[in-house]
Amino acid sequence: MGTGGSGYVPGVTITPALSDLGDEDFVELTTFRTSGTAVPTTVWVVRDGDALVVTTPSGSGKVKRLRNNSDVQLRASSRRGRVEPGARWVPGSAVLDPDPQAHDGVSHLFEAKYGWQYRTAMVVERVIRRFRPRTGPDRRVVRITAEQQ
Repeated sequence: MGTGGSGYVPGVTITPALSDLGDEDFVELTTFRTSGTAVPTTVWVVRDGDALVVTTPSGSGKVKRLRNNSDVQLRASSRRGRVEPGARWVPGSAVLDPDPQAHDGVSHLFEAKYGWQYRTAMVVERVIRRFRPRTGPDRRVVRITAEQQ
């Protein structure tokens, strides 16, 4: 079982190509609108057991799109979303962790990988939330596994 616990899908193994993306500092995560239009977003990514994990604000477009379509594509990118020519797309299947507190269970993985950058981003988000209060969880966890055949 992954270190985060909730949302882990037993029996789904991560492909070597997908697993390799867990070593990247940033990946381009592409989700799809109901119209089929691809929407790429640069994100931080960590491994949690047999899944790659991304965390995103609860109100993000990714959350809405993933509720309608679990298909995703990933590839390595820079912090600013620059993708090397010929970077290979890796297909995957993404699920939103149903536990509203799942972010608390995986935040240590992001802290270990990204250190002060992650901690600073979370502080900035807390400050912003003071001026834009919302109900529900602040962040959602997205678990990405190999595309189901």
